[in-house]
Amino acid sequence: MVAIGSLLFCDACGSLLPRVIPGENANDMIKCDDCSQYTKDTSSKVVMSKSKPSAFPSSLRDKLSDVQNVNTEELQVEAVIAKTCPDCGRKEMFYHTKQLRSADEGTTVFYRCECGYKEVQNN
Repeated sequence: MVAIGSLLFCDACGSLLPRVIPGENANDMIKCDDCSQYTKDTSSKVVMSKSKPSAFPSSLRDKLSDVQNVNTEELQVEAVIAKTCPDCGRKEMFYHTKQLRSADEGTTVFYRCECGYKEVQNN
């Protein structure tokens, strides 16, 4: 019998042999469906293969492997709006919105002034 990978071939006629479930037959003899000859199964029951990540190049893997440093001072998550601060009188305030309630209700707006004053408005 010839085994190529997990495929088994008959010694007598060269046909592909049916799969054998390990432990199904005590002597592991396989009957060829074409020539009816019995052949002993001498193939390995476990096929194991390994590959290196470099064998399969991926632009996504390359992007994920790079470390990105983000400076929190440069990261702007707030926008500026023309709103007068009730505490210091400044004409502009920072704001950002979040959806805190259900989707059919308005967003919550968080206002912040440089003086430290904060205000929350539910729309």
